[in-house]
Amino acid sequence: MTRNLLLISNSTLHGSGYLDHCADEICKFLGNRKTVLFIPYARPSGITYDEYTKVARERFEKMGFKLTGIHEYKNPKEAVKSAEAIFIGGGNTFVLLNGLYKADIIDEIRIKVKDGMPYIGTSAGSNVACNSIKTTNDMPIIYPPSFDALNLASFNINPHYLDPDPKSKHKGETRETRIKEFHFFNSEYVVGLREGAMLHIKGEYVTLKGTTGARILIKGKEPKEFKPGDSLDFLLKK
Repeated sequence: MTRNLLLISNSTLHGSGYLDHCADEICKFLGNRKTVLFIPYARPSGITYDEYTKVARERFEKMGFKLTGIHEYKNPKEAVKSAEAIFIGGGNTFVLLNGLYKADIIDEIRIKVKDGMPYIGTSAGSNVACNSIKTTNDMPIIYPPSFDALNLASFNINPHYLDPDPKSKHKGETRETRIKEFHFFNSEYVVGLREGAMLHIKGEYVTLKGTTGARILIKGKEPKEFKPGDSLDFLLKK
């Protein structure tokens, strides 16, 4: 498999602009490609496809790429088939996955990525690249036909992963607690991607990038910590 994915935890870091913290990685990742197909289905804060595409287009133009929203095409399947690269932005993961099913482009994306087309995801866009969306942080405001996602990688991601704060007075569930609940019914590895962290998947190789590291949660075992630059190839071998 020649898959090539850049899965980013978040699109914006505190104190910086949209995609600023990962712009260099995106440019390096896309290489000499000129055009990017943007899928705005996640609609953060309920914004329209046009509004979301405008934000993404302006940022990608600064990086030297032409970006077009998939909704600007008459046929979304043909848009995917002709794409040089795909970027799926963050927002609500349930809304995003429902949009992918509604447009009936899941198989087309899988085929293109299998053939080597670069795939970039941020937050919800990273969630849907994985086995399922069961470890998203989002509210299920719409019910997609299935929680099964693109399955471009055989593990799950929890973006925006938060470590327990020992000084916090909040007594609700931590992220780790929720993922333990997931592991009662499921066995997939879960990558807790902190803000500023990202995964580069190239074929059967996985490299942790960014600045903040990640916490890998494994069913029946203690979580493991990893730092930027570490190889996480084992995630694809289960």
